[in-house]
Formats: sequence, structure tokens, C-alpha cells
Amino acid sequence: MSESHDRPCALVTGATSGIGAAFAHRLAQEGFDLILHGRRQQALTDRAKNLESMYGTSVEIIIAELSRGDEIRKVEERISSLDRLDLLINNAGYWEPGLFWEHAPDCLEAMIMVHNVAPVRFIRAALPRMLERDKGDIINVSSAGAYFNMVTLENYGATKAYLISFTESLHVALMGTAIRVQALTPGLTVTEFHSRLGADFTKEQRTWMHPEEVVQESLRALGKGRVVCIPGLRRRAIVKLASMLPRFVYYRVMKSIGEKVKRRWDEIEKNKRLPSRQMHLPAESSG
Repeated sequence: MSESHDRPCALVTGATSGIGAAFAHRLAQEGFDLILHGRRQQALTDRAKNLESMYGTSVEIIIAELSRGDEIRKVEERISSLDRLDLLINNAGYWEPGLFWEHAPDCLEAMIMVHNVAPVRFIRAALPRMLERDKGDIINVSSAGAYFNMVTLENYGATKAYLISFTESLHVALMGTAIRVQALTPGLTVTEFHSRLGADFTKEQRTWMHPEEVVQESLRALGKGRVVCIPGLRRRAIVKLASMLPRFVYYRVMKSIGEKVKRRWDEIEKNKRLPSRQMHLPAESSG
């Protein structure tokens, strides 16, 4: 990508599909040059060419596996080399079905690398230039799962909760500057997640948000200075209700819902004879 000081620049991780892809399309429409990260080179290349053709924007791609330190540094070094970065969106993320103790320690650590270590390092790389320019925005894509301590979300929910706390702390530290930060916490979102697994959630998806709706709410909230954005009135109400429950009731509800989710995925894998594999939450994508 040839850097132009006349056009704003945005970097989006996990931009191959889902919310990350929706952010890329929206920002291209708004005149941003883009740096898109993902893991699937052909799919990301095709998306970049499509955006360049449709909107006349400049798009660079970075292929990196963010569960590996050396691959994180590849993206980090590119951020540090930029003369300007107007918007950093840390969207990459995934979920693995199963209970905490059923996962190998290396798999648990990999999730922490993708959800926490990578965003922290990318933000650390971006902030010096943003502070120098006194301009820039950062969106960390968390998840509504951060608010619900359900069975199968033990590690995932904790990593996403960290993103919210970290973002709010950054907001406090950056008060008095023109740099805005946001923790975006989408719930279930319509993407290719379930179809890629051979599962049909058509009925359930009628109540889910679309990635474009999530992006619209996120950018609107950013403009209003809202630090934590929970897209959708219904989802905000559910989060509020959960926070009001007595803890002993809340724990029982989380246990019950989580076990139902686990049984559903166990049944899907059994019926479709799918091997145990890494799966992305419908709310997001690591590309």
C-alpha cells in the first residue's frame, strides 16, 4: 500500500469475513486506505481486490497467525512503520467448543495470544504516533460473552472481559487527548460460521444482528464517545438483566445455558461427523 497523507488509514485484524470484513467495506466506502489482516491468503486477496475495484481505495494485506509471537511482531512492525494510522480495529478472535479442562494448555494460551497479547502489542505500537498527532481511534472487538460466565466460555469469556477492562483503562489514561477508544461487544451475529460447519441455524438467526448493523452501531457510538458499545437494544437489556440477578441465581442460569450450548454442538459434531476443530464465534472472525 502506498501511503497517502491525504486519505485516512485503517488497519483491521480478522478482516477476511464477518464483522472484520464489514468494517473493511464500510471504511472503504468512507474513503479510508486499508491494511487488512487475516489468515486465508486467497480469500483476503480477493476481498482486497474487490474493495479496490469498488471504491478506488488502496488495500494492503498481511497474512499472520496471531497465536504466534513471531507472527504478531510482523503486524506490530508494520504498524510502527506507518506515518499515520487513523483507526486500529482489533477484531481477530475465535472460540473453541468444549470445557476448559478438555483443551490442551497450548490451545488455551493461543487464545490469550490472539485475544489479548496481539491487541495490546498492536495498540502499544500505534499509540506513540497517535499521541504525536493527537488523533486516532481504536476499537477492540470484545463479545457479549464477556458478560456471561457460561460453561464452554471459561477461557473465551475471560479474554474478552479483559479487552473491556483494558479499553476502559485506556480511555481513562487518554482523557484530555483527542484519541478515542471503544470496546465493541457484539452478541450472536449472522456470518458464514455455522454454514462452514455444516450446521443450520436459519431459525435462530432471525433474531441475530448482521455484521453491517454491528459496524453501524459501533461507528455511531464511537462518534458519540461511548467507550463500551453493546449493539442492539435487546442485547443491552439481557446484559443489564444478568447483572441484576443475585449471584447464586446467575451462576445456576449460566450453568444451565452453557450445558445446553455444549450439548447442541456435541450433537452437531456427532451428526455431521466433524472432527474437533477450532471454530470462530459468529460474532467475529480471525480471518
